[in-house]
Amino acid sequence: MSKIFITGSSGFVGTSFLNIFNNEIVRLSSRGQESKIDDAEVVIHLAGKAHDLKKTSAIKEYYHVNTELTKNVFDAFLASDAKVFITLSSVKAVADEVVGLLTEEHLPNPITHYGKSKLLAEQYIFSKEIPEGRRVYILRPCMIHGPGNKGNLNLLYKLVSKNIPWPLGAFENKRSFCSIDNLMFIFKELIEREDIPSGIYNVADDEPLSINELIGLIAQSQNRKPKVWNISKSLIEKAARIGDKLHLPLNTERLQKLTSSYVVSNAKIKAAIGKPLPVSSREGLFKTFKSFNNK
Repeated sequence: MSKIFITGSSGFVGTSFLNIFNNEIVRLSSRGQESKIDDAEVVIHLAGKAHDLKKTSAIKEYYHVNTELTKNVFDAFLASDAKVFITLSSVKAVADEVVGLLTEEHLPNPITHYGKSKLLAEQYIFSKEIPEGRRVYILRPCMIHGPGNKGNLNLLYKLVSKNIPWPLGAFENKRSFCSIDNLMFIFKELIEREDIPSGIYNVADDEPLSINELIGLIAQSQNRKPKVWNISKSLIEKAARIGDKLHLPLNTERLQKLTSSYVVSNAKIKAAIGKPLPVSSREGLFKTFKSFNNK
């Protein structure tokens, strides 16, 4: 059993981690105490400033939390006797849009300050020499979901709950998701095993799904039939351009986000672990949607 120091324990990933590893936690960090790792064997750094889709966050906050705090925690790890360091970055540290399949070899080119701040933290960590016998992992998850999650999937769930037809059925896309169960499985493997090399690893479920497939799963979780309208793409695109001029909810930027693909490869982490992920994409998402029924 490893003694674990953790930051960000109050977040969605952090609370899930505590549910599994609670008996092994030796210290939860609080503001100003990031350096007090004490006798921990494992450092889990989850604290971070999430991507603000409403664009209301101060730019400097991303760099203060995602970059500088990560530097501080990693420096404390290097100064301690801990053997394992795991931190959460993001696929957005590499690319905001993906053509084809996103792998760890993709040249990073983040556009947002969220992505840039995460990339700077990654670069700092691997600019340091990792002492022999110690392991350092940077995980880049795509959209994480699970019971209790309040992200964009919840917004889509509410739309289906109101029996509102999905008007973008003519657009086919594929997006990767990350079940919290699969993420916790990977944490456990990285903590307990010494044969997994240090490095950067994408984290995603095996199968990417389209928005149309998500709506089908949501409807299934509610025991109803999905309502999907296959309106002409050209008509929708014309409506979006009108939305640009009239500042309507549907505009070209939002249409692009709703219909674009973002597929992430998990081949590297699966090869390193040598085991299948415990939860399928559909099983994990269905579990998430069923949890929304109780809200």
